[in-house]
Amino acid sequence: MQVPYLALRRHFDHDALARQLRRHLSDTDFILGESVTQFEQDFAALCHSEYAVGVNSGHDALFLALKALDIGPGDEVITAPNSFIASAGAIVATGATPVFADVGADYNLDPDAVAAAVTPRTRALLPVHLTGTPADMPALAAIAERHGLAVVEDAAQAVGASLQGRPVGAFGNAGCFSLHPLKNLPVAGDGGVVTTSRPELAERLRRLRNHGLCNRNEIAHFGYNSRLDTLQATVARFGLARLADITAARRRHAAHYDRLLAGIDGVTLPPRRADAEPVFHTYVIQVEARDALIGFLAERGVETKIHYPIPIHLQAPCRAMGHGPGDFPVCEAQSGRILSLPVNEHLTDAQIAYVADAVARFYAA
Repeated sequence: MQVPYLALRRHFDHDALARQLRRHLSDTDFILGESVTQFEQDFAALCHSEYAVGVNSGHDALFLALKALDIGPGDEVITAPNSFIASAGAIVATGATPVFADVGADYNLDPDAVAAAVTPRTRALLPVHLTGTPADMPALAAIAERHGLAVVEDAAQAVGASLQGRPVGAFGNAGCFSLHPLKNLPVAGDGGVVTTSRPELAERLRRLRNHGLCNRNEIAHFGYNSRLDTLQATVARFGLARLADITAARRRHAAHYDRLLAGIDGVTLPPRRADAEPVFHTYVIQVEARDALIGFLAERGVETKIHYPIPIHLQAPCRAMGHGPGDFPVCEAQSGRILSLPVNEHLTDAQIAYVADAVARFYAA
């Protein structure tokens, strides 16, 4: 049996989507067109936010949100060291300094570590809802309120996730999402969204994504070229109509894995929080003898990934900032053990069972 990590072709191979795209090619409504506006309205409603602003990528969503909050040189932003590089990279792009704090068993920022990392230069917290599991936003929001900090949520992996009945992206000053083809809500290229319920922030984001223009001929300030293309917004709307089914399938697959992998020596299942509804962008277990297991599964047609094998603080630019092994021990210990199993919405129960059986056979040998 073959168990692919992704099945993108099945997501995009629909006649209805092709017809919509052909219509846009005919009407040439390519830049900030009607489909962008409609997608922004629908996405804001999904996230229980007043506004959503479509941008060019998940990285730009983070970058523009920080810029809209006037974060720049001399400022510090606390974030997680175990995310994709874009989380810290967006902070660096503003001229600010990323300050890392260790994570907990759920792979998300440890609020106690965050509290200890606050300095007089700290201007914002940038929690990452890694794997599609919400971070402890009530605890992080309390820290931010105590110190007068902004909160920018990196929800790139967590569209549709919620904590205590509240969607991610609605807890902070801004929520930042990626529409990259690998995400649960993919487009056919790059794309991103920023959510907020602050009208002045939404207006500044709209200007920043479009050269700073306040009308066709005048700028309010210098900005950037970071608009969500109308064609990509059409693809995103197509996916948004299917997101509930995508999320339900991934949750079902994760629950199936939980049942089948429970009790296997050498395997640690993803932690669960009773008041959270994760969306399983990734299904991450921790394992002994990871490299050998990866090879064993690959020989049996099972494709796996590691998200992410090298923590950000151990990447070359951060080593130059003075970071090194031992700085964030929980993150580092996890990075040597984490493994992402296939969990995409197109898998069958038989494929999930096949993967789990292969894992069990490896540790029984």
